[in-house]
Amino acid sequence: MTATPAIHKQYVEWKENGYWIKDSRVSLDSVVYAFLNGTSPESIVQSFPVLKLEQVYGAVTFYLANQRAIDDYLKAGKAEFEKLRQASKEQNATLYNKLLAAQGDY
Repeated sequence: MTATPAIHKQYVEWKENGYWIKDSRVSLDSVVYAFLNGTSPESIVQSFPVLKLEQVYGAVTFYLANQRAIDDYLKAGKAEFEKLRQASKEQNATLYNKLLAAQGDY
């Protein structure tokens, strides 16, 4: 008797206010950014050995099928990161000035 192929398999899930590769701790963001930078699915698996090649292809397919929504999600994430970075810079001005001064020494 042969195995029955899966008709539908979910590779991405929404949890903790973000998209994640199902059954892993790898964010969809990580896979999508690697894919957009031209990294092959096989190389993405090497970077994230917890993932199987099937999961990476599933995540890329999910992205391509929902590209506009995921691009908006990624853009919002970048904006939030920039907002937090700027707030941290303002709250820790002395530290940032020391880091900039240290960079000048190179």
